[in-house]
Amino acid sequence: MKDFLAELIEIPGGSGYEEQAAELIAKEFSRLCDQVHTDSFYNVYGIKRGSVSLESGERPKVMLAAHMDEIALMVKDIDEKGFLRFTSIGGVDQRILLAQEVTVHGREKLYGIVSTVPPHLQDAGEAQKVIKMKDMCIDVGLPPDRVKKLVRVGDLITFRSPLATMQGSMVNGKSIDDRASVVMLAEVMRELDRLQYAAEVYCVATVQEEVGTRGAVISTYKVQPDIGIAIDVTHGETPDAPKEDTYAMDKGIAICKGPNMHPGLTEKLIETAREYGIEYQISVAPGPTGTDARSMQISRSGVPTILLELPLRYMHTTVETLNLDHIKSGARLLALFIASLKEGWQEWLKY
Repeated sequence: MKDFLAELIEIPGGSGYEEQAAELIAKEFSRLCDQVHTDSFYNVYGIKRGSVSLESGERPKVMLAAHMDEIALMVKDIDEKGFLRFTSIGGVDQRILLAQEVTVHGREKLYGIVSTVPPHLQDAGEAQKVIKMKDMCIDVGLPPDRVKKLVRVGDLITFRSPLATMQGSMVNGKSIDDRASVVMLAEVMRELDRLQYAAEVYCVATVQEEVGTRGAVISTYKVQPDIGIAIDVTHGETPDAPKEDTYAMDKGIAICKGPNMHPGLTEKLIETAREYGIEYQISVAPGPTGTDARSMQISRSGVPTILLELPLRYMHTTVETLNLDHIKSGARLLALFIASLKEGWQEWLKY
């Protein structure tokens, strides 16, 4: 699990540029699924079919979705000295950009650093202000003519921050939002191999979530599930964040409640956690969640949807921090929930 996460976060995959990440995910899914395929947008579908038959003959079709794309940058201009001006793909916090190490994906991969005028050369008072993205540049250490041969406007730029092991089961790195949830999809498949279940399960690694949950729209239309389950991250507790908006890093995965989520299915998921002694937390989303859950819920004629969230510290930075134990316990919870879909599962979908 940890090795897969470490390998996956090293792969570049900004929104709209997920091809390499999709290739690695499809390779991993192929070891765990009955069938794997990738669509033209690079959503990856892993399909597992249960061996238990139901008297009604109506197998529930369950779709699990976790997005593979990451926040990134894009070359906007190349100045006369060979410095790259850039813009963001997704919600990049410009406060964390200075001195970041990046990879520019031009005709060759180039190592670069995000830079600006040093404080010694700034006007009085400027050093205390937040520097805007438009005033930053990327230095790849090459002369201007060489830069212009290797880099084009529109080229992708990704952050460099490999997975780092902290104390206990904590890790940090870039793009753990939401590659950790893709890893959790693989863990759900492993857990299902230990169980008997009737469902037809689609584990989908989706694209372009960071720019509008587009992959979830496409894949939900394609699968047409009876039940949708989105897996994403939520804010982990930190001393400077409001307690009511964050979740403990050692108390289990968060089960989300709100109008985006189906109340009957959410309650059944909670009952499953209680029955098997799996620790969980409750998160609250009174409006659209901004995750794949929203797009799943309103696709076609509507899909009853639930949302699980991994507590994550320092979201949308290069040191996103996660407890690996939550992936394991969350995967076990989802597998047991899927296995509990037996005769009469349709009743769960009624309000």
